[in-house]
Amino acid sequence: TMNVEHEISLLVEEIRRLGTKNANGQVSVKFGVLFADEKCANLFEALVGTLKAAKRRKIVTYQGELLLQGVHDDVDIMLLQD
Repeated sequence: TMNVEHEISLLVEEIRRLGTKNANGQVSVKFGVLFADEKCANLFEALVGTLKAAKRRKIVTYQGELLLQGVHDDVDIMLLQD
């Protein structure tokens, strides 16, 4: 089994790499940007699963439960902790 904590730490790195800081200093990235990124595609077998796990642990937040490519490309994924 994949180490979920490790996957989440990789996810945080990728959000930092691809995202932008808002006025509050929080980093966010569009789901579509994350999903379309080649490095992310190779890193995460189940990006959506990793996002859900990170959301449950209050590491990221986003609108909705399940993110789908295309439908939710404009959804912001925001890092809650550094």
